[in-house]
Amino acid sequence: MLHEDRLFSTDPAVRGIARKLYDEVKDLPIISPHGHVEAQMFAENKPFPDPAQLLIVPDHYIFRLLYSQGISLESLGVRPVDGSWFETDSRKIWQIFCEKFYLFAGTPTGVWLMHEFSELFGIQEKLSDADAQEIYNRIQEKLNLPDFLPRAMFDRFNLEVLSTTDGASDDLKYHRKIRESGWKGNVVPCFRPDDVTNLQNPNWKQNIVRLGELTGITIQSFRDFVSALEKRRKEFIEMGAVATDHGVELPWTHELSPNEADRIFQDALKGKVTDESAKLFTAHMLMEMARMSVEDGMVMQIHPGCYRDHNREVFRRFGQNKGADIPLQTEFTKSLSELLNKFGNRRDFTVVVFTLDETTYSRELATLAGHYPAMKIGPTWWFFDSINGMTRHREAILETASIYNTVGFIDDTRAFPSIPARHDVSRRIDCNYLAGLFARHIIDMESAEIMAREMAYGLSKRTYCLKK
Repeated sequence: MLHEDRLFSTDPAVRGIARKLYDEVKDLPIISPHGHVEAQMFAENKPFPDPAQLLIVPDHYIFRLLYSQGISLESLGVRPVDGSWFETDSRKIWQIFCEKFYLFAGTPTGVWLMHEFSELFGIQEKLSDADAQEIYNRIQEKLNLPDFLPRAMFDRFNLEVLSTTDGASDDLKYHRKIRESGWKGNVVPCFRPDDVTNLQNPNWKQNIVRLGELTGITIQSFRDFVSALEKRRKEFIEMGAVATDHGVELPWTHELSPNEADRIFQDALKGKVTDESAKLFTAHMLMEMARMSVEDGMVMQIHPGCYRDHNREVFRRFGQNKGADIPLQTEFTKSLSELLNKFGNRRDFTVVVFTLDETTYSRELATLAGHYPAMKIGPTWWFFDSINGMTRHREAILETASIYNTVGFIDDTRAFPSIPARHDVSRRIDCNYLAGLFARHIIDMESAEIMAREMAYGLSKRTYCLKK
């Protein structure tokens, strides 16, 4: 299924250079500094149950497209929150997936899946309804082998480090189990405090209580809240964390006075939260998190511009993260003004800004990152983590910000087996892009080789100050 020159230019001059560059970086270790694979998987190191539970049920990239074609989420094994019926026969789920596999042709999900099937499981034929059960059996046979346990796959993938994403109210027990096990795989947490900084989170008060329990701080004021967050960050750092992550609808930053912040916090404790107060609190907490990063050295990541759970019926029936998150038009220049004017000139602070609004690449993000020492541009994210999306990203950013104000590739995935596939796509696209620059005599071969290695490995390694 996989051609050795896939994703490379049809121009022979460019393709030959792309192949040469790719051969030099394809086997570099993988750094995954931000993602959503669960630490529990590596702590318990249990066999994956079956192909459907591994590849289909947890992957919203897959079931969102199938749902768009009228296939119910229940039939794909997605559990309703009310406990009503959903398909538990993994063979039936797999059969539906194989019958509809043609839908993924030309999509990044299709490219990743073909890489997984070929490179990981040795499946060389295209999936179809006729061969569905036979291929299921072959994958199941592999999953029963010791070489396909989570830790063994981690080592086979040549993962140098993998970061999970963990809330401020997470106890990190699985990270502790990994450390206590003696396994040498480098799995670290990432501090994502949205569960306590988003006042509109339906579980906000319970999460505040939990945060207090974990830190031994009775949280009765905004000052108590900040102290608890600072203590939690230290605990995350002790477990290897190097970064924070903030999923906000708007990247607006604004500093409140201590009295203003405490007034909003007190109202929230009483259940008095308005859209405006929640927006102000989030803006202020981004400033607070930047201040804390200056003090403790953690890289700050901002993932803005997503309308979460747009399909309210799906949210009501199945909960969060079920494929209905939609990009929003996003503004950065004014929104980040306060944060960058206070912290952006520092060389001991790094803020990585992502976007789902491609129109901001050259107009705002490249110009901001091309000036402020603290700011870096995140790689393509979510819907734009694709062949054309990666190319547009490079074309829009390089001339103003250079590659050295970007942070390499970040897979940001929940689908563990797709990590090598995603990094392979990124490396191929970057090598092809650099080959085009060389073919047009914009860069020389020495520069192309250095840049290819940086984009595949070096930029992430340095940005996140990662230690092997």
